[in-house]
Amino acid sequence: MKNIIQFGENVKGYNVPVLNEREVRASAGILFLFAFMSLLLIIFRGNFILAKFFIIYFLLDFIIRVIINPKFSPSLILGRLIVFKQQPEYVGAPQKKFAWKIGILLAAIMFVLMVIMNTFSFITGIICLICLIFLFFESAFGICLGCIFYNLIYKKKAQYCPGDSCEVIEKEDIQKISFVQLAIFFGFILFIVFSVYLLKDTFQTKPDNLWNKLGIKNEVSINK
Repeated sequence: MKNIIQFGENVKGYNVPVLNEREVRASAGILFLFAFMSLLLIIFRGNFILAKFFIIYFLLDFIIRVIINPKFSPSLILGRLIVFKQQPEYVGAPQKKFAWKIGILLAAIMFVLMVIMNTFSFITGIICLICLIFLFFESAFGICLGCIFYNLIYKKKAQYCPGDSCEVIEKEDIQKISFVQLAIFFGFILFIVFSVYLLKDTFQTKPDNLWNKLGIKNEVSINK
């Protein structure tokens, strides 16, 4: 029973229980995909069905992670299946537990407002956006935003963060950003803004069917 209900794995050489960051990131990516699909259906179709199902599964998944054991979380199991050939990257479990408690809180609010009360408002919209940001940063960059809050609240700093981000280290040359790189980045942002402004009317024109434009469809019809 003790091995069933626990948070994190005890690995030799680590002072605190740890989790495999590769599985966590894979799981976050999977959850982000379904959360984003749910949001698109709401925006473009006004369809809340997928969102309601996702909220239920998300809440249940995180309750299993925090209260029972992360290794029994369905999304983490799927993440393990996907990255099982990759070398584990161990990260501290305590900060992840704190971050996932935030996830439970947000999911519980969404469950009450959207599933039970069957309502939507700017509150559910903001919570949805926060969840998407948290999941995206975790999956794309390996940055646990909830873990950052852990460091702000608890005096005992988090241990074993992804990429040793908890440690203060001097940047390698390959990590440093030059003025030229910053200029290119912000120049590209300006390019995007101006291109959207100048070309938005042109790009609103619905594309033609390629085969119709080439006359291929008409030729096939004549041959028949």
